[in-house]
Amino acid sequence: MTYRELLKTHKVVRQLSAVQFIAYFGAWFTNVAIYSMLVKFGASPILIATVAAMHLIPGIVLSPFNGSIVDRIEVKKLMMILLSVELCMTLGFLLINSLNDVWLLLLLLFIRMGSASMFFTTEMSLLPKLLKGKALVKANEIHSIIWSFTFTAGMAIGGIIVSIFGEKISFLIDGVFFLTALVILSQIHFNVQMETVHKSIINSIRDGVLYIKENKHLLHYMLLHASVGLTAFDTLVTLLADYEYKLILAVPLAIGITNSVRAFALMIGPLLISNWVTKERLLYIFIIQGITIIIWAFIQNNFYLGLVGMFLTGIVTTTIWSYTYAMLQNQVEGKYLGRVLAYNEMVFMIANVTTTFFIGILATFVSLNIISILLGVVFLFVAYYYNRVFLKN
Repeated sequence: MTYRELLKTHKVVRQLSAVQFIAYFGAWFTNVAIYSMLVKFGASPILIATVAAMHLIPGIVLSPFNGSIVDRIEVKKLMMILLSVELCMTLGFLLINSLNDVWLLLLLLFIRMGSASMFFTTEMSLLPKLLKGKALVKANEIHSIIWSFTFTAGMAIGGIIVSIFGEKISFLIDGVFFLTALVILSQIHFNVQMETVHKSIINSIRDGVLYIKENKHLLHYMLLHASVGLTAFDTLVTLLADYEYKLILAVPLAIGITNSVRAFALMIGPLLISNWVTKERLLYIFIIQGITIIIWAFIQNNFYLGLVGMFLTGIVTTTIWSYTYAMLQNQVEGKYLGRVLAYNEMVFMIANVTTTFFIGILATFVSLNIISILLGVVFLFVAYYYNRVFLKN
C-alpha cells in the first residue's frame, strides 16, 4: 500500500493528517519565536536547555494519567478540548516581555505541551484501531512526514517572520493555525467503538502498569523507540546559532534554516528507504544514525558545512521513529493501547529531556563538537543493544 492509496482509502486518516499538518506547522512556527526571544533576552545555556526541556517534561509527568484518560473519553471530544487548550496557551505567549517572565513562559509551555502530549497519545491509540500491519506502519510514516515537513516549513517561515515582524506577530499567527485545526477537527466523524471503563483512573493506571510488568518485553520496545530522543538537537542548534552563526546571519534565521534543513531530511528519508527497511536491516539504520551525527560534529562550526551535516543526521531518523513505534503498537492489546503508548511517550520524553539537559550542562564545560560526538557514539551503542536483544533472541 502506498501513502496515496492509504489516504484515498481511509477518510479519517486523511482528515486527521490535515489537522496534524496545520497544528504542527503552528507549533514549529512558534518555536523559532520562543528561542529567538530567549537569545534576545540574553538567556544562559542552562535556561535555554530548561525551556527546551519544558517542551518535553509534561509528557513525563502527565503520561500515567494521559493513557487512562485517553482510554475512557470519546475521541473527538477529547481532541477538541486539547486543541482548544493549546490555542489559549499559545496566545498567552504574548504576555512574555523579559527574563522576569520566564516563569510564565515555562507554565504556559507546560500546559500547552501537556495537551499536545495527550493529543498525540489519543491519535496514536486511535490508529491501531483503524489500521493493521503495513497500513499502520504507513500511517505512522505519514505522521512522521507531516511532522518533518511542518518542522521544515514552520522553522524556515517562522525564522523569516520573526526576523521581519517580531515574536508577537508570530504568536498571533500561530493562534490562527490552531483555530483552523479546530474547525477541521469539528468536521471529522470517528467510527470507533470505545471500550467501557468502569474502574477509577488510579486503578486504570495500576492495571496499565501491571500489564507492562506482565509483558516485560514491551520495555525493550519502549527503550528502543526512546533512542530517537538522542536527536533532540534544539539546544545544540540554538547555541550554535548564538556562538558560531550570528556573525553570518540573524539568530532567528540561523535557527530556522538549520532546523528546516534537518527537517527536510526527516521528511524525504522515509520516501527513500522505508520500503527497504526490515527488522534485520534496522540494525544498519541505527549505525548510520550514529555515524552521521559524528560527521556533523566535525563540520558544525561552519554554517554551510553544518547544514550538510544536519541534513545527513535527519535522513534515517524518521524511519527509526515510525518503524519502532509500529513494532510496539503491534505488541499491545487494544484495550491497553492508550495506557501503554502513554508510558512509551513518558520514556521517550525522558530520553529527550536527559539529552537536552546533558547538552545544556556540558556546554558550559566542553565544546559543542565533543557533545555531538558523544551523542553519535551513544547511538552506536543503541545499535549493539538492538542486535543483542531483538535480532539474537
